Amino acid sequence: MPDSPGPDRPATVKPRRSVLYMPGANERALEKAKTLAADALILDLEDAVAPDDKEAARDRVCAAAASGEYGEREITIRVNAIDTEWHDADLRAAAQAGPAAVVVPKVSSAREVQNIERALELSGAPEHTKIWAMLETPTAILHAEEIVSASDRLTVLVMGTNDLAKELHTEAAPDRAPLLGALSMALLATRAHGKVILDGVYNDVKDLEGFEAECVQARQFGFDGKTLVHPGQLEPCNRVFSPSEKEVENARKIIDAFESAGKGVVTVDGRMIESLHVDNARRILALAATASS
Repeated sequence: MPDSPGPDRPATVKPRRSVLYMPGANERALEKAKTLAADALILDLEDAVAPDDKEAARDRVCAAAASGEYGEREITIRVNAIDTEWHDADLRAAAQAGPAAVVVPKVSSAREVQNIERALELSGAPEHTKIWAMLETPTAILHAEEIVSASDRLTVLVMGTNDLAKELHTEAAPDRAPLLGALSMALLATRAHGKVILDGVYNDVKDLEGFEAECVQARQFGFDGKTLVHPGQLEPCNRVFSPSEKEVENARKIIDAFESAGKGVVTVDGRMIESLHVDNARRILALAATASS
């Protein structure tokens, strides 16, 4: 199923429950990533790489992305931000490596997306190499719909919640109340254009209880998955963002009842069911199938 089936429809059934950042300068980490239960990997050239290591990391990450050694994991490359000296070279190298996507930090406008798209095309990026745009600033949130609709090549928004919190001068809160308005705006923009959105990272890698609670909140909110900073976060993240057995059973029941009735509205377990519930049930079954494969 395509990433972008259309406005106001379920965005995708490709599992992106867990999307793990891997430091591009660390060869052992890139090798270990081949064995991890992540749906997708972001091979990072930005925050995880010191300035003196940028060029060597670029070569290492692009070789890894082009290797075909990561199985079914979706492999992406995070380049350095647009206003840095490394950005253009990162884009050219990533385009030639042909990952599933290029992740671009601190995207703030539709024009930037279009410039990124043009640069990828001029550098020979294959059609399958998409753009994932990170929203990390108040300006980006205010222009979220323009950004997400700027290019068909842009398929995923990634929330950069650390930088966003810094820019907003918010205080840390377990329920993330200071960020919920911004998260809602990004979600609305994403769903209006039938694309995918990933929640930001959880920094305390030892606090798995707090991490799981934030995963539950993100799923309830409507995120497709979450970005991670440590392999120890993979299991709870995959579990929370996967349909439960009860959800799968209920989805099958809804579809069977609706198809058997042959009419617009039916009742299942005392609840009125219509076509929108059937669409959601089919999305749950499709996600369950791909997540378990």
